[in-house]
This record gives sequence, structure tokens and C-alpha cells, in this order.
Amino acid sequence: MLLHILNHIMLSRTFLLVLFICVGGVQEGARTPAGLINKYEVNGLQCWIITHVLWVANAQYFHWFSPTIIIDNWIPLLWCTNILGYAVSTLAFIKAYLFPTNPEDCKFTGNIFYNYMMGIEFNPRIGKWFDFKLFFNGRPGIVAWTLINLSYAAKHQQHMFSVLIHIAIYVLDFFWNEAWYLKTIDICHDHFGWYLGWGDCVWLPFLYTLQGLYLVYNPIQLSTPHAAGVLILGLVGYYIFRSTNHQKDLFRRTEGNCKIWGKKPTFIECSYRSADGGIHKSKLMTSGFWGVARHMNYTGDLMGSLAYCLACGGEHLLPYFYIVYMTILLVHRCIRDEHRCSNKYSKDWVRYTAAVPYRLLPNIF
Repeated sequence: MLLHILNHIMLSRTFLLVLFICVGGVQEGARTPAGLINKYEVNGLQCWIITHVLWVANAQYFHWFSPTIIIDNWIPLLWCTNILGYAVSTLAFIKAYLFPTNPEDCKFTGNIFYNYMMGIEFNPRIGKWFDFKLFFNGRPGIVAWTLINLSYAAKHQQHMFSVLIHIAIYVLDFFWNEAWYLKTIDICHDHFGWYLGWGDCVWLPFLYTLQGLYLVYNPIQLSTPHAAGVLILGLVGYYIFRSTNHQKDLFRRTEGNCKIWGKKPTFIECSYRSADGGIHKSKLMTSGFWGVARHMNYTGDLMGSLAYCLACGGEHLLPYFYIVYMTILLVHRCIRDEHRCSNKYSKDWVRYTAAVPYRLLPNIF
């Protein structure tokens, strides 16, 4: 049933037209620590659509391989992605020593294990456009997220609808707003090493699809109130996640000349010094969701993550590993990001935290 629904959606003329009118093109990233601004070829949505159109077309018409091919070969694929993850990480490590893309943005700590794990190069590239960070997170990582779940659904379609809907919304949102991803912590602050290389190839696609794998072997029938509650939680979480990020993006693009929740946004003007000695100006918004808490986008993300887990019922703890992991990841990311901002903005950051005192949950944390 699910594959038939996807077949009608993805092979329709209107949907295919998105290939030619969707967002993309060349976009600028954030300024690197050395003061550089990289350009990116943003085409993730086109790649996602082409991949899934071919997947559905094969399942319905060509039958070159079974749509259950991923779950039928789950262990071999896990081995292959591990090899890929370590190969990519090792290549990035060697490349940083022999032919770095931007030597001024490299970070050598003196600890070879830390260098391998957390990365040396900030934005390793091959050629002008092949960027390791953008490609490995967005292509094998995020694209595989929906492909793996489609393979699970082909194995056991009856109880996968809620999980697939939530994940499809998140993934499509990611690719539709891929230019926004260029301004996130992964691109703006993390160096590329094993942490991102192996994580994008192995951890992301296999851990993030844990709920679908669980439902294949432990199918459940949710009650109508339970299913409705899961759907509402996921949609509210998505609304908070998307609205928060949209507000920030709108504020940046217009340099504050916009309206947030019907009013001109308030902000704190800051200055900071980049590694090249230049002084730059920045604005920290204190309106909209960014006036409610400093990381409300993470709050919405966690609500969506909890919805994925709740779609598996409450009979086993295994599907809930995901929300535990995401909570640890995002709370740690909050603390790490704020430590960096404190060092970057100094007294201006103190003013900002006084204006917006809570991190994730208003009046709680």
C-alpha cells in the first residue's frame, strides 16, 4: 500500500516538475575561523528526488532488485558502510597533511588520535565543488535515512506509516532548506574527521532508522488516540523546529529588516575578531522563538525525535535509544555552542544570555 501511494506521488508530473523549479544553485556558507567564505553547489533535493523516483520505479516496473534489498542485506551493508566511513576519515586525515584545501583553516592539536577522530581540515574538498561535509552528511547519510525505511516498509508495510511520515517530512525539509544547513554547527564549526565521516556513513543511517527496524520484527497496532497523539507531537515539533530556523534565516537575510511574529525583531549587536585579525559585526536576535529560549530549534527537534519513538509503542526500550541519544547530543551541542559563543562574543554574549536566560525549555532549562 505504501509503495503504491509513493508511486502515484513521486511519478506524477507535478512532482517531477519540482526537479526543475526547486531551490538550489550556488550558495555561500558562513565565514570560517580564518575569514574565508566557501561556496557550495546545493542540489540535495534534486538528488533525493531522482534517487527515490528510481527506487519506486524499480519496485513497481523494472524489478531489477527487490525493494527489501537493504533489510535483506542489513549486516553486509553495515560492514560496507563501516569500511566506507573509515576510508573517508582516513582519506581526510592524510589529505590534511599532504594537500589541504585551506591550510589556514587546519587545526593540528599535536595529538594524532584527536586529529583523526575530530578532524584537521575545516572544509576538505576535492576540486572546486566536492565538499566532504555537505556530501557525506546529505547524500549517503540523509538520503539513506528514507531509503532504508522504505526497504523496511516493503518488508512489513502495515505498521510503518507513522514513522515514514515523520521522517519524510524532516528529510524533505532538510533538502528543501539545504542552504540553511550551510549555517549550522556541522558546517560552520566542526572539522571533518572520523566523528563526521564515520558518523555520516554509519551512525546516522543505521541508528536513525532504528524505529523502522524494530517495527519490522515487532509490529504493533496503535490505538487511534495514540496514533493521533504521536502525529500531533511530531507536527508541533516540526512546526517549532522549522519556524525557529526560518526566523533566524529571515533575520540574517534581511539584516533585521523584517517582522517576527508581527513585530520588528529586537536584537543585540555584537562584534568579534576572526583568525585573520579582522573585526566583524553580528546580531543576536531576541525575538520570536529566539526570545523564548536560545535553542528552540533543538526543542522542536527533540519533540519530533520523541514522536518517532512513541510510534513504536511502549513494549520495549530499544526504539527509545534514539531520543536518549538525541537528548545527549543536542544538550551537549547547546553547551559546546554556547562555550564557543562566549569566547567569540565575550561581554556581548553575557548581555544576550541575560536577555534570553533559558536554553531549551522556558522557565526550566
